[in-house]
Parts: sequence; structure tokens; C-alpha cells
Amino acid sequence: MPRGSSPKRERQYEHIKESGEKRGMSEGRAKEMASRTVNKERARSGESKTSSRSSTRGASPSQRGGERSHGGGGSSERTKEDLYQEAKKRGIEGRSTMSKQQLKTALGH
Repeated sequence: MPRGSSPKRERQYEHIKESGEKRGMSEGRAKEMASRTVNKERARSGESKTSSRSSTRGASPSQRGGERSHGGGGSSERTKEDLYQEAKKRGIEGRSTMSKQQLKTALGH
């Protein structure tokens, strides 16, 4: 988080980061996602000194409701890594040599 961020943005960052980690995201990826989301919200609300055109146009992430977020919908949108992590949690043997399609089949997707 940039210095001087509001307490609201600090809470938002922590919430997004923790949510990503709960969904099996690595800590680094969760931090990156949280930073990008919070920075975009700061740009949209005029809290940042600079902002890109893409940050200020279109529907906000909260208005989209996760429409473009990765892995939020059906199993066809999930990455091989997502499927592998789920297979690991379920204790499916041979998962390291399986293709994405084989992982889907083994998980019943």
C-alpha cells in the first residue's frame, strides 16, 4: 500500500489479500491482486495523483461483481494450477502427471 493511504483502503487491501489467500492463491499473487484493485479504486475516486485511462473508464470491480475475475465461475474457467491444488487437497494420486482435462475428470468437473 502506498504511504498516506486511508484506513478504509488499508482495510480493503487486507480484505482482498486474505480473500485471495483463502481461495488458494499464493501470498505474492494475493498481494498483487489486492494492490491493483485498491490502486484502481483510488484512481477512480480521485485519491491518487496519477491514473491511467483504463483505471478511470468502465464499470468498477464492485459493479462488475467479479465478472472478469479468474476462476470465479464454472470449472472451465479454472486454471490447471487451481485444479491441481484442489486435487492435492482431496488427496488424488497421480495428479502431478495429469493434464488439465484429466484433473477435471478426476475432480468430477
